[in-house]
Amino acid sequence: MTENGDPYENALAERVNGILKSEWLDHEHYDNFEQANDRICQIIRTYNTLRPHLSCDMLTPEQAHANVGKLKKRWKQKNVTQKKLPLLKPV
Repeated sequence: MTENGDPYENALAERVNGILKSEWLDHEHYDNFEQANDRICQIIRTYNTLRPHLSCDMLTPEQAHANVGKLKKRWKQKNVTQKKLPLLKPV
């Protein structure tokens, strides 16, 4: 989902996809594409309009986007350090 294959470039989408899967999609079964599509649209509407998010000061995303001013940042800082792995010796 990213240009460089770095999940931190698309962390928001990765988080949303994970929530949709773990809270809804992994627990449901769909008989056909139309049924799955309708349910996914319903889930996304619920996610955006009814489900409050801690990272948005317990507002829904819809409320947070309509809010004037900045929200207090409640998510963790990205703290990534790259470790150099030792080279393997030929056998």
